[in-house]
Amino acid sequence: MHSPFVYGLVTRCFYDRKKHFPYTLLKQYRRSLLKDKRAVKVKDFGAGSKVFTSEVRKLSKMAKTAGISPKRARLLNRLVRYLEAETALELGTSLGLGTAAMAAGNKIKVTTIEGCPQTAKIASENFQRFGLENIELKVGEFEKYLMVRVQGSEVRGQRTTDGGIQDLKFKIQDSESYSIDNKTSFAEASEDRQQGIGNMRPKTLNSELIITHNFDLLFIDGNHQKEATLSYFEKLLPTVHNDSVMIFDDIHWSKGMEEAWEEIKAHPKVKVSIDTFQWGLVFFRREQEKEHFVIRV
Repeated sequence: MHSPFVYGLVTRCFYDRKKHFPYTLLKQYRRSLLKDKRAVKVKDFGAGSKVFTSEVRKLSKMAKTAGISPKRARLLNRLVRYLEAETALELGTSLGLGTAAMAAGNKIKVTTIEGCPQTAKIASENFQRFGLENIELKVGEFEKYLMVRVQGSEVRGQRTTDGGIQDLKFKIQDSESYSIDNKTSFAEASEDRQQGIGNMRPKTLNSELIITHNFDLLFIDGNHQKEATLSYFEKLLPTVHNDSVMIFDDIHWSKGMEEAWEEIKAHPKVKVSIDTFQWGLVFFRREQEKEHFVIRV
């Protein structure tokens, strides 16, 4: 293995066999769901489920067959700790098994987004029950939150094919808060700002805006379709930094997901990619030569 970074990640994190104390909480969290006989109506987005044929599903079966496995939950918990991640974004909360894995025993703030209100409600109940106060749960389709939501922070624009402004930046006063949907032009927003922030209103051009907050870890586990996966990757790229990691679940789910994974691996900003057979991990370490690894965990 040529990369010292990947060698350390594999030997000290992937293959760490110690019993860390957060594992007990994760076991209890899972056990509580396996004992939960309630049924909920699940609203599927994207590719749907390969396990369930009905929208009405028992929580116990969802936890057993559709949630992150105990082994993967422990790995995700270790990854957060090993990489010293302080902020994480998750697309696809489901029942919160993966969310809990990131949050348990770690000094991290997890923002998680779930499209289905019913499963989000169950996840929220369990976050409170197990004292996971470092989780912020948002309910709605992912695209709803892939927009600018700023308060006293810097906003950036990116050049688009319709002639948007490149690297346009401005500050919004600390006392103001404003949201711009993903079709708002930065040029128009800037013009409105010249007349006072109170006059800023969404316009309709094809410029894309996305969350400007930087995340250390991004866990993409929602819409298992090629186009959606590539869209999330592109929209979230400006939220990563040199030491961030993006984790894509079910990269071999379908031919389309495998094609998406190949395109993500080939992206010029991706320097290290790791195929663990279920997850695909990508790192953006500019100091490294581009390398790809296949590692069974």
